[in-house]
Amino acid sequence: MTPSQATVLRRFSRTGLAALVGVLLLGAGSAFGQTTPVGTWRSVDDKSGEAKAEIRIVERGGALEGRIEKTLRPGAATRCDECTDERKGQPIAGLEIIRGGAKAEGKSVWEGGKILDPENGKEYRASFTPVDGGAKLEVRGYLGPFWRTQTWTRVR
Repeated sequence: MTPSQATVLRRFSRTGLAALVGVLLLGAGSAFGQTTPVGTWRSVDDKSGEAKAEIRIVERGGALEGRIEKTLRPGAATRCDECTDERKGQPIAGLEIIRGGAKAEGKSVWEGGKILDPENGKEYRASFTPVDGGAKLEVRGYLGPFWRTQTWTRVR
């Protein structure tokens, strides 16, 4: 190898290594950022396995807020006729179904929130746990000592 070839190889090795480290750090940051409930999720019907809706979850003032972006089932209700609070009669698209919930200290779960089932108008205590590196979200609704868990899939 000539001295000029060795110099080119050293320069390439340094810049290549720096680029590789940058890509790895960028990827790690993106993966870490995805291990929260914040994002857009696809919910699935428990019985049929059919996609029901896309829900966007944001964090405002340290608490979660989630709204239905769009329904995915043909013939789904267009208004929350079963709701009993100020959401009664509101359009399903844009309907706030998640209120509250904060990250539990030392855990990867968001607790203390509530979730509305617009099909029956009932509101449940809820927790939200990202799983599979943030690709899925376990949404657990509680009514007294009983609970039901749905697994939502991240859309973006």
